[in-house]
Amino acid sequence: MNPPTVSARVRGRAAELERIGTLVRGRGGGMVVVCGAGGLGKTTLAAEASARARAEGRVVVWIRWRDGAAQLGQDLAQAAHILGLPESRLEDARTGRVSLVDAVWEHLATVKGWLIVVDNVDTPSRVGPGSGLPAAYRGWLRPHGGGVLLVTSRDTTRQTWGPDADLIHLQPLADDAAGTVLLDAAAHAGTETEAEALAVRLGGLPLGLNAAGTYLSVPTSRHRTFAAYQHALEAEFADLLGAEHPGAAADPDAARRVVRHTWDLSLDQLHQDCYALARPVLQLLALLEPAPVPRSLVTPGLVTDATGLPATAATVDAALAGLHQYGLLHTPGDANPGDGGPPVNQVRLHRLVRDVTAHTLTRPEPTDTWVAAIDEHLARAVDATTSMPGRTGWPTARLLAVHLRSHLDRRAQRDFTTAVGTLDDLADALNNAGAASEELLLRRHLLDAETRLLGADHPDTLATRNNLASTLNDLGEHQQAAVLHHQTLTARERILGPDHPNTLSSRNNYANVLNRLGDHRQAAGLHRQDLTDRERVLGSHHPDTLGSRNNLATALNRLGDHRQAADLHRRNLTDSERILGPDHPNTLSSRNNLANALNALGEHQQAADLHHQTLTARERILGPNHPDTLTTRNNLATAQARLAEVGRRRWWQLPRRR
Repeated sequence: MNPPTVSARVRGRAAELERIGTLVRGRGGGMVVVCGAGGLGKTTLAAEASARARAEGRVVVWIRWRDGAAQLGQDLAQAAHILGLPESRLEDARTGRVSLVDAVWEHLATVKGWLIVVDNVDTPSRVGPGSGLPAAYRGWLRPHGGGVLLVTSRDTTRQTWGPDADLIHLQPLADDAAGTVLLDAAAHAGTETEAEALAVRLGGLPLGLNAAGTYLSVPTSRHRTFAAYQHALEAEFADLLGAEHPGAAADPDAARRVVRHTWDLSLDQLHQDCYALARPVLQLLALLEPAPVPRSLVTPGLVTDATGLPATAATVDAALAGLHQYGLLHTPGDANPGDGGPPVNQVRLHRLVRDVTAHTLTRPEPTDTWVAAIDEHLARAVDATTSMPGRTGWPTARLLAVHLRSHLDRRAQRDFTTAVGTLDDLADALNNAGAASEELLLRRHLLDAETRLLGADHPDTLATRNNLASTLNDLGEHQQAAVLHHQTLTARERILGPDHPNTLSSRNNYANVLNRLGDHRQAAGLHRQDLTDRERVLGSHHPDTLGSRNNLATALNRLGDHRQAADLHRRNLTDSERILGPDHPNTLSSRNNLANALNALGEHQQAADLHHQTLTARERILGPNHPDTLTTRNNLATAQARLAEVGRRRWWQLPRRR
């Protein structure tokens, strides 16, 4: 009943050890449950806490759960006997004069200064005596002793352990601590930076870190450095971390120590507990990217289309709840960037859980069938998201973006045009949301695919290059944007002609990026040419013509011609309000830009009023954290500061009227 020896220094668990130590050193007792997915080092943490408690003079008893109430009862009775439970009291229990469980806990309540560890209680419903969960506190696990009962388990729910248990939800190690674990095991294998990079790839999972460190410490291993091991994981994952252990099927203790098998124990338990869809839902999630997945994607329709198994909303909910209960997936929090829109539920697998599942678990159907179902439902999810009114779908669009790149790759040889349309639609939604980083992922991927399959001069490829350049400009990468816009303009003038609407758009966009680069004079010249051509080709009231007039005025303002800029902006705002409506994004931009010109002219009060009006509208339409809203808030603050500065000037500092 002695705790196992901790062979290496425990890293990154100082806060958890302090929580346990404080409880052990305290005047009262209690129950602490260290819980989380397999491989997080729960047993190691409990063993280290035990060693520290013993070093402080506490009596420590270690019990290994063997999936049976009778054995646990015997072990706890022996622990109580070690702590002074009289033999006569045990005899009373054996003859039925008193309940053994009550005799044990009545005694443990009177004794101070002990730590009893019950390790690996992964089937808490079987703890006993009798049926029910430990939360009732009538069975073998109770928080009412004079010392501390420490339980380790994969079951993470408060419902299981009750209100009086102190739950420590173990998480993967932080990057620096995880890197140190690797350096402790294989100091020769590289630098701190390289160790940390491999640790990040392994998701900070102690079991994976220990496996990698042990491998790298062996002189005859093929890969001897952190960098080489990380590179080899991509091609040899099944051999390095997904290899089977011959005794794992028959020996749960062996399975716990092997990355390939440790989560099988939880999945087997979920299946026994009638969570029939837990394993196939985990497999489906493993076929997606290693990133958060919107909960709305995991529908009964997807599960049935992929697996052929009957699924309902209730059984899918139960499967996800079971996986979450055993720490196999987590919910990173609502995908709501603070824009005031509705939150979006999401789920995510740990990187190694995903990798092991994708590489090694068998499926009842061929993988192609599963992937085809995923692609179909991804496309439906994009359609639903981009059809939502206002900014409702923006948080979901952000989550879907990372999963759409592989969707395009898989459909490159079949239905490429439809897949491109799906990515384009989502990228446009991300543009509206101001999510330029996520938009950039899709625009780059689209351009690479269209260049490869359609050719560099195809109209669709040119359109994507134009959109990518605009996204780069939004992200502040103005030089890259200028190169791409110039390439697109040159190609469109050659292929489509100088007066084609797409050519005019390219000239407008190239001028915009020149303005951002500080070349205001050339930008103004191009915008003037573009405005003239758009008035001739499209008409003076076309939305694109209004855009050119707005952009020319902005360039003139940058050149210092504030009066002409203000006159153009004022005219443009009037037309935009009439043609597009007062709340259209382009109308809001016109009002913002007019205010900027008036501020430059010294009309600070009028500028502040317009900025305030624009800010109110943008907060309502785009949300408080949209980039355009943030820009307007900054512009309003600038105008108000200028107005206050003027108010502080003395009479002799004010400009004289002439």
